[in-house]
Amino acid sequence: MKHFLFSILFATLLACSQNTSVNFESNQAEKHSDHWTYSGETGPQHWTEIEKQSDCNGIRQSPINIITIDAVESDTLEPIDIHYDSHVRIHEITNNGHSIQYNFEKGDYIIIHGEQFDLKQIHFHEAAEHTINGIRYPLEMHMVHANEKNQIAVLAIMALEGQSSEPFAFLERHLPVFINEKKTIDEDFDLNLNLPDNRDYFTYSGSLTTPPCTENVSWYIFKTPITVSLDQVKQLQDLMPINNYRDEQALNGRIVRAYSSSNAYFASK
Repeated sequence: MKHFLFSILFATLLACSQNTSVNFESNQAEKHSDHWTYSGETGPQHWTEIEKQSDCNGIRQSPINIITIDAVESDTLEPIDIHYDSHVRIHEITNNGHSIQYNFEKGDYIIIHGEQFDLKQIHFHEAAEHTINGIRYPLEMHMVHANEKNQIAVLAIMALEGQSSEPFAFLERHLPVFINEKKTIDEDFDLNLNLPDNRDYFTYSGSLTTPPCTENVSWYIFKTPITVSLDQVKQLQDLMPINNYRDEQALNGRIVRAYSSSNAYFASK
């Protein structure tokens, strides 16, 4: 009987210990993500100091300034094989204090070099993080994908102020969402509607643009921007940190390659 009671007591203590561990790790992760910001003493210039276990001081960091004349036109690049379904659902929207993020249910994916990368989420930076020939667009949307090996591929779309975007109107219908707030959406969304008509792109090997700045990201930046209205930009701007972008990082010998559908057409002749 004593042995039986001891077993129950041990199991109970073990369970409590495991729950405490999980909660502690969760809290630590939250503190870690809240430790860095986009300004002042916790801004990007100090990320390597305050996020000591990160890759933020690495040699393959993002974002970068893309100089179009230096980008290498590559015959080996192919169009991005995009499989976005009109009936894939957005699960929820969250404001993590750094950006507005839409989390998707499984179903949308891209194929790169024969490997599937599933869409995980999209989020926004205002102004844009990547610059092209030194020009910074008002808004940049990141569509974040990951494969089974947890390698990341991000499609980046620049946005210009201009004609109102119906897909953006749908996304912003669920705003406002305030810091640390989540809202369940559970609605279909056709992400194809947010893509530019011209799918030519620049690509390079880089990192996450926020801590831990992990250097396992393949970047695909569409050359052609989409348009959104000034009001649509301001809706996001009012809910995100001012200038939630990281400054340009050094190339350190990396090569930016460029895919052009017109070059691919002539190469096939």
